Amino acid sequence: MEFLKDLWDFMKVRKKYWLTPIVLTLLLVAVLAIFGQGQTVAPFIYTIF
Repeated sequence: MEFLKDLWDFMKVRKKYWLTPIVLTLLLVAVLAIFGQGQTVAPFIYTIF
């Protein structure tokens, strides 16, 4: 969580708010990859890529 706080502070100080959707999308894909180890979510992950 320290990394996310540092990243948010960086975006706030440098006024790089356009990075927020990119970071959120990457986090969402990471969560899908971690919890999608079962076969239930696998077809949805394949359709994204």
